[in-house]
Amino acid sequence: MSEFDKRQEGFEKKYALDEEQKFKAEARRNRLLGLWAAEKLGMSGDSATAYAKEVVAADFEEAGDADVLRKLTADFAAKNVAVTEQAIRAKMSELLAVAAAEVKAGK
Repeated sequence: MSEFDKRQEGFEKKYALDEEQKFKAEARRNRLLGLWAAEKLGMSGDSATAYAKEVVAADFEEAGDADVLRKLTADFAAKNVAVTEQAIRAKMSELLAVAAAEVKAGK
């Protein structure tokens, strides 16, 4: 195997690891976001955990965060909870940083 091939293989492995960590961080972020939203919606315990799972599942509808944002916005509106799209986006950013740090730390 040439030096070039070794470097290419190394880059491919790093890319795969980075993508895996990104996926895990986004899923963890969505779970944390779901728990946050559940609290705002007046849920606790098992119902909050189940709702957090729904938020994680919502992220598989399409690429990006629009599907999660749409779910939360609709759920807040249905319960007359005043949370803006900007507030949801800010919480998503905040929790992504927390989730990425947890994934990186191996938690």
